[in-house]
Amino acid sequence: MEISQLIASAERGDPQAADALFHTLYVELHRLAQVQLGRRGKGVTLGTTTLLHEAYLDMSQRASVSFPDRGRFMAYAAKVMRGLIIDYARRRRALKRGGGFALTSLDGDVEEAARQEELSAIAAAVDELALVDGALAEIVNLKFFCGFSFPEIAAMRNVSERTVQRHWEKARLYLHRALQSEVPA
Repeated sequence: MEISQLIASAERGDPQAADALFHTLYVELHRLAQVQLGRRGKGVTLGTTTLLHEAYLDMSQRASVSFPDRGRFMAYAAKVMRGLIIDYARRRRALKRGGGFALTSLDGDVEEAARQEELSAIAAAVDELALVDGALAEIVNLKFFCGFSFPEIAAMRNVSERTVQRHWEKARLYLHRALQSEVPA
């Protein structure tokens, strides 16, 4: 069965199709999880397979989500993984602040906090962009969070590579402005 058929069957509520879709895209989703964790940097003890399975559980419990094509499925998976990583980092940071006695270096804590805040700010800016222009946010999810190339994204979206590049630049400008407006003067 093709991916588009699996997506359509999974959307109709067929649990076997949802499982088959997951297994069909497992290698790509595993790579996506590695990219997501790699962007987070050192200090994340969450494993790739754990992230992948947590994302699958999260996605399988949402009934109102639709995936008309592979690109949208992967963009949504990236968004779910991004959220799980941010939640994991917040919980871990909260435990470090008051969850027991631990000897840590101040520099490491400051760096980790800065990375976590930066990731949260980027995620919020992409979510804001999705409200303004969902297609641009999807390209950001596919490029930045999934690690897909411009040719891969163009093929997923059935547009030219140049169109994807223009949309990427437009999205980057929007995100740059959104992130700059959050920086205190």
